[in-house]
Amino acid sequence: MSSPLPAGRARTALCAAVAAAVLALTGQPSPAAAAPAPHAPDDSVNRAFERAAVAYDVPRDLLVAVGYGETRLDGHDGLPSQDNGYGMMHLVSNPERHTLEQAARLTGESVADLKRDTGANIHGGAAVLRALADAAGLDAADRDRLGAWYPVAARYGASGSDAAARLYADAVYDVLGDGVRARADGGEQVTVTPREVRPQRGEYAGTDTGTGASASADYPPALWNPAYSGNYTAGRNSAITTVVVHVTQGSYAGSISWFQNPSAQVSAHYVVRSSDGQITQSVREGDTAWHARSANPYSVGVEHEGYVSDPAWFTDAMYRSSAALTRHLTDRYGIPRDRAHIVGHSEVPGNDHTDPGPHWDWAYYMSLVRGDDGGTGTPFPTWGTDVSVRQQPSTDSARVASLPGPTSVRVACQVHGGLVEYDGYSNDAWSYLPDYGGYVSNIFIDVDDAWLPGVPTC
Repeated sequence: MSSPLPAGRARTALCAAVAAAVLALTGQPSPAAAAPAPHAPDDSVNRAFERAAVAYDVPRDLLVAVGYGETRLDGHDGLPSQDNGYGMMHLVSNPERHTLEQAARLTGESVADLKRDTGANIHGGAAVLRALADAAGLDAADRDRLGAWYPVAARYGASGSDAAARLYADAVYDVLGDGVRARADGGEQVTVTPREVRPQRGEYAGTDTGTGASASADYPPALWNPAYSGNYTAGRNSAITTVVVHVTQGSYAGSISWFQNPSAQVSAHYVVRSSDGQITQSVREGDTAWHARSANPYSVGVEHEGYVSDPAWFTDAMYRSSAALTRHLTDRYGIPRDRAHIVGHSEVPGNDHTDPGPHWDWAYYMSLVRGDDGGTGTPFPTWGTDVSVRQQPSTDSARVASLPGPTSVRVACQVHGGLVEYDGYSNDAWSYLPDYGGYVSNIFIDVDDAWLPGVPTC
């Protein structure tokens, strides 16, 4: 265990000028964007969007909608997404997609600045969108119409199947329809006024997004968009006993597209969308997805759109939709509805991931999986990492599960048991966690009192 906080205690400048010559997809100067106006070295996200929109003749609201759909306007401190995308506009660098390097050529900014500097990243996203618009033949009049950018948005966001590209572009246009009122990095508010936009889908108009005849055969409410055959193993060599909860570290459509990328070497059975709980299946349950290393043979992997560090992605629609899927899986395979068999990626032995992380509400999720919409017991926050859940209230009892990091647990009752001394604290009180089928020392329940208020004795 690490040294956690004691129980009861609370817990990039924009770049310089854009280069004067901007290269298009072909690497030649783009006449319409040959001399973009430089963006000022200030820290205003709104001004960065406005200047990038003017410099590359891309609608400002489209830029915001793309950034919001990709990252909720969060640059994640320059850390990459699952498919190696960076910054608020998710500029990607992987063997199949190189929008990060393309943005560097188009803007003259360094790759390092495009990764970490919000202003440079926004300008890079605008430059890539404009280059795609030029390649698609959009003229000045087209570029003034939001609906005409639909095929451009599709190509920007998803390089896998046309179905994934359409899912991505549809999400962007849903954002435009719903509007945006969000806090970007640093707390600045960014808004887009809701408007009705009729997308001109063009080549994507007839694209099947995974419904109808191609819908999931395993879980009928889900869409079916298959992963690349080299990113999973056909068949199983073990019975299914576990559901593994993941967080995508990227967008819904982007993750589906990544599973279709031959270089990904990763996949999951299902992906759940944040906004409305839509589910896409990418690998049949009878096949072995590559999502949790040692657990792959005996588990079903369920990815959830979002980022571990941002709880805003974990919507009620997502929780309810995912819980319905997990209920289906537990019924189909006889999996117990407890936390020993419904686990986070971080809880699988031999894994180094942190998802779903401390913001995932396990108590609420498990109550939905069980169908009791509240469950038995009282929710409490925990602290510490790799905290043991014991079969009996004693440190020499068998370990039945662990709490990888701060989370929320339901406490059914408490009892006096073996004395625990840790980090200057001493306590013989233990709480029974029905979701795990075991006890945890009250030292790791993040409240001031050693004996939890309002919780009965076992």
